[in-house]
Amino acid sequence: MNVKRLTTPKVNVQQLQEKLGHAAKESKKRRFHALYDKVYRMDILWEAWRRVKANKGSAGIDGETLSDIEKQGEPFFLYECHRLLKEGNYHPQPVKRQYIPKKDGKLRPLGIPTVRDRVIQMATKLVMEPIFEADFQESSFGFRPKRSAKQALDRIRKAGNRKGNWAVDVDIQGYFDNINQEKLMKLVEMRISDRRILKLIRKWLNAGVMEEGMVRRSDLGTPQGGVISPLLANIYLNYFDILWERHGSGFGELTRYADDFVVVCKTKKDAERAHKLIHAIMDRLELTLHPTKTRIVGLWTGKEGFDFLGMHHRRTKAETSQGKVYYTTQQWLARKAEERIREVVKERLAPPNMRHQAFLDHVEWLNPKIQGWKNYYYTAYSQLKLAKLDWYILQRLTRWYAKKRQRARWMNSLREVRFLANQCGLKTLL
Repeated sequence: MNVKRLTTPKVNVQQLQEKLGHAAKESKKRRFHALYDKVYRMDILWEAWRRVKANKGSAGIDGETLSDIEKQGEPFFLYECHRLLKEGNYHPQPVKRQYIPKKDGKLRPLGIPTVRDRVIQMATKLVMEPIFEADFQESSFGFRPKRSAKQALDRIRKAGNRKGNWAVDVDIQGYFDNINQEKLMKLVEMRISDRRILKLIRKWLNAGVMEEGMVRRSDLGTPQGGVISPLLANIYLNYFDILWERHGSGFGELTRYADDFVVVCKTKKDAERAHKLIHAIMDRLELTLHPTKTRIVGLWTGKEGFDFLGMHHRRTKAETSQGKVYYTTQQWLARKAEERIREVVKERLAPPNMRHQAFLDHVEWLNPKIQGWKNYYYTAYSQLKLAKLDWYILQRLTRWYAKKRQRARWMNSLREVRFLANQCGLKTLL
């Protein structure tokens, strides 16, 4: 008797992605023409919905939240997505523009697409991603499956230890807002010939941004905050990665994470050549390098270093157990990352309206954050900085506790807070 095995949407998606990825690797020139019907498959839409829901996020311009969709019924919502796509009646809505304040007083624009647009973009990404993954280079780490910032940091550390005495630290000015859409579409078309998929991507690029009741459209950039945006951004900069491998790999080793990248070189001459080549390729992509944030850094003296992905990188002296001196690339959390951690802790514990919370509530809120910071920032060379941050967290908790108990001198509560922190299982960065 044959028993048919039940598969989940997640398993189905993995199987489809393996097939597409394998086909793309087999033939580097193959263009895929039958993808659109896969985007509106119900199992793909269910998996897309599961991922969007896991990412949380707020409502777009239509005001529809994730919980609204759960109340009305997820199957109904997904069938509606399926029907709109199948009948060719799906039209994305403009992205809702919000601004969050940055430390320098400037505002960072944030784009929030509607939940429906996020789900359909996710379904499209699930189908497209394995095809382009076959073309992406070893040097690229940002927003890619099974790749992480930690791996990028490890690659830089190793490149520095292989006589990498110079680095070109690169910052692209307003990258996501300045991608040339026509050039991007040409790069997508090199792998996808399905006209309905291409039309779908064009719709997202042209959907525009809703700000103060007005819709603004631009022929530059990718959809702000869109699920598909990081993939499109990687497709665009993959052109840079390929040209670098072809013409620049002799100058130094490239490590790229989305629009931030570093080239580690052996000599100053190589670093200067690398800088010149980066400029030339960026001109071709119609992108501009940030004039002050893009720089050549001399690592060999140990007097200079650079920040990348929240870590500071610097060559410093070290000693073997036999007392032999050597230089090694060390990484510790950057000042900006340190300030950000302090900010997050202060924002939680300083406001007067937080005084009614229980000690345990704060510990339960802080613990996953502390664990996340420790997982990412802990290195042998970060220990001193992490110890200072542990003290800062304890100090902030003590100040909060003293105010809750209406005590004038917070230091008098330190012993009590240490005991409570221990009892409640407060985690530490060290």
